[in-house]
Amino acid sequence: MSNERQYDLEERLLEFSVKIIRIVEALPRSRTGNHIAKQLLRSGTSPYANHDEAQGAESSKDFIHRCVFA
Repeated sequence: MSNERQYDLEERLLEFSVKIIRIVEALPRSRTGNHIAKQLLRSGTSPYANHDEAQGAESSKDFIHRCVFA
């Protein structure tokens, strides 16, 4: 048995999203900072939403559709 703390994927993705949000909040409020912040926020928080969407699939085909077209 391992002493390492085990996390499920949903919890890890949520923690990752929170870290991304904190990083974005620390970026400078400049034209460049805002541009980077928007991109980072969208790409860094979407895996959590995509995972949640895929978990709602009703069949294998639906799961694949949700993963490919998310």
